[in-house]
Amino acid sequence: MKMLEPLKLNELISLKNRIVMAPMTRSRVDNKERTVSNLHAEYYRQRAGAGLIINEGTVVSEMAVGYLRVPGIYTAEQTAAWKKVTEAVHKESGLIFCQLWHVGRITHPVLIGGRTALSASAVNHKGRVLTPDAVLDSLSPREMDKIDIETVKNEFVIAAKNALEAGFDGVEIHSSNGYLFHQFFSSSSNIRTDEYGGSVENRARFFFEVLDAMLQVIPAQRIAVRLNPMMHDSIGILVDEHTLPVFDYIVQRLNDNPIAFLHLTRPSKILDLPYFEKDIIGRYRKIYQGILIVNGAYSPEEAELEISSGRADAVAFGKLFISNPNLPEKIKNGEALKDWDQASFYSPGEKGYTDY
Repeated sequence: MKMLEPLKLNELISLKNRIVMAPMTRSRVDNKERTVSNLHAEYYRQRAGAGLIINEGTVVSEMAVGYLRVPGIYTAEQTAAWKKVTEAVHKESGLIFCQLWHVGRITHPVLIGGRTALSASAVNHKGRVLTPDAVLDSLSPREMDKIDIETVKNEFVIAAKNALEAGFDGVEIHSSNGYLFHQFFSSSSNIRTDEYGGSVENRARFFFEVLDAMLQVIPAQRIAVRLNPMMHDSIGILVDEHTLPVFDYIVQRLNDNPIAFLHLTRPSKILDLPYFEKDIIGRYRKIYQGILIVNGAYSPEEAELEISSGRADAVAFGKLFISNPNLPEKIKNGEALKDWDQASFYSPGEKGYTDY
């Protein structure tokens, strides 16, 4: 099987197979300290048979938090705690990237010390936010000014440096799924009239400024980017006439940077809408010249076809890795795959986490 073959990302990183564990929030840390534990080390160790693990979304600051019990990598204590995880994965000959995350407006003041959320513009996504005591209506964020932009840029730089100090093999910028960078990309959330809004280049400016700043402190070969261009009608993001031009520009420009890979999500539903690209993988396989990792509820059979046809270099699996820690071995041996327990996705403790 092609997916079981090794894959060389670059001169620094080679994967033992093309089966990637996708980043998945699992809500197993303390809300205050946001440090991982031995439980996390065991969880990721069990799944180190993947060619690459991309860890759960890991926030770059207190302001980046949008969900309960998510880990951080902005303090010395958090960084030291992650070393347990990376060491456990490396002892099993695995590789692991840290997904760096800022949710932007997808939060509530209750989760960020009473402060107002940051975003491209002061546009409420009109959703609901789970807080420790209640599910609350979202509030309008504050449009980021130049100081905010420089602050967040620096937070990503510090988080990237911390990740390498913690032993991660690289980092993935979570510029996807309606979070902060995506809020700059989309005209449904970005109505700015300065150099960060309006044109295609302006909507992508903040993202590339952060990427360029990170490239000053860690090698390009250890940086990856995640995009979900066809996300529609979810947490306030809509596909419109501006969507494809923005993502075409981003993907084309990524060819100028020898990053580790582009991680691309296919749409969960094919929608009959104007401007909706039904084959987003095919579109960007033609444009992007680097390593392409794809995800989006693939079965092993679909994944093998994507890889063997050359449409993708590797496929990331999410839920299948939750319930099948040894997923690559099972695929190799043709074993039946277990179903996951969705009720335990975000519940604290070992159940549904390390007991499969």
